[in-house]
Amino acid sequence: MFAEERKSHIAQMIKNGQSVRVNELAQLFDVSESTIRRDLKELESSGEIVRTHGGAVSNANTNFEPSFSEKQDKHLYEKENIGKAAATLIEDGDTIILDSGTTTQYVAKYITAKNITIITNSVNLANELSNRNDIEVIVTGGMIRNTTKSMVGPVAENTLKHFVVDKAFIGANGVSQKFGITTPNMLEASVKKSMIENSKTTYLLVDSSKINEESFSFIAPVSKIDYIVTDEKISSEDIAMYENFGVKIIRAN
Repeated sequence: MFAEERKSHIAQMIKNGQSVRVNELAQLFDVSESTIRRDLKELESSGEIVRTHGGAVSNANTNFEPSFSEKQDKHLYEKENIGKAAATLIEDGDTIILDSGTTTQYVAKYITAKNITIITNSVNLANELSNRNDIEVIVTGGMIRNTTKSMVGPVAENTLKHFVVDKAFIGANGVSQKFGITTPNMLEASVKKSMIENSKTTYLLVDSSKINEESFSFIAPVSKIDYIVTDEKISSEDIAMYENFGVKIIRAN
């Protein structure tokens, strides 16, 4: 396959919504990783893609936001394992912030700790957790986003500022060395930032498909979180990179 034909294939893959990684493309096209990096550099120079650590995404993908139901259908096995692992980190008597999201719903499902207080901006989680007699639920209030079923805006942020919690469990659409923790929507990003700022320990819950990915709105630098809870597909290179920021990696399996 000629270089131009290979680059055309790569560009089309990315435009179709795929995020690609250098090592995977090298195997697919049977060329060296340095060749793929050169291809991606040329495609970025032409404005067709945006390179990320270890791969690339579409120029148009950074502010794309799938709906809650669409996200529910992706990486179910990984999300459930991450939720189970995160739930074991909650101890009796803890005060918790539980972010809205498809991964945090599994945290709520597997909580066994007693006499805990949970602050959440999730419509769905507030309803589910209200059925537990051993959990006190505080809802942030705010404007409800239909896309994510989360409460955002000044009311939600102001509520969060009135509390200091032991642990916060935060979701995101991407986390990378260069751009930190990101999500497509600015209002969501602002609420998540308040959650991080008002917790003693912060856990970022992301499956490995979101590692080294970027979205439109900046939440916080990687150094602001204490742990990343992810699945076992995260590479040893990525573990080493994030640990250099002082972030501990918890792999759910």
